[in-house]
Amino acid sequence: MSYAQSAALQQAIYAALTAHAPLTDLLGDAIHDALPDGPLPPLYATLGPETARDRSDGTGAGARHDFTVSVVATAAGFHAAKRAAAAICDALAGPIPPLTRGRLVGLSFVRAKAARDAEGAARRIDLVYRARVEDG
Repeated sequence: MSYAQSAALQQAIYAALTAHAPLTDLLGDAIHDALPDGPLPPLYATLGPETARDRSDGTGAGARHDFTVSVVATAAGFHAAKRAAAAICDALAGPIPPLTRGRLVGLSFVRAKAARDAEGAARRIDLVYRARVEDG
């Protein structure tokens, strides 16, 4: 197994999201790897948890990465969050920049979950994607 492409995959996904004009029209620069200090905007996206599994074969090292991109909205209703989630889906359906290490073999949408937070004030949509990467 190789986890060596994880940072390169994250960098490419972030680049694809921040380069997608319809998404940045909705979120501006509120696309985060880690939440910034201070007050958060009313609508933002974060790159979240990741799970990697070995997918090496006779040709070399590889891995399957399941990762989450979350949209959080503090406004009432899910409409704004769903528009941003749709723009994320569109961004990740298009070309993804080359990885700085290894290569992206495939990227696919797995599932989404929309829910209110425990207090009911914020809305959150978690989009789960699956990436297959190979080293070399």
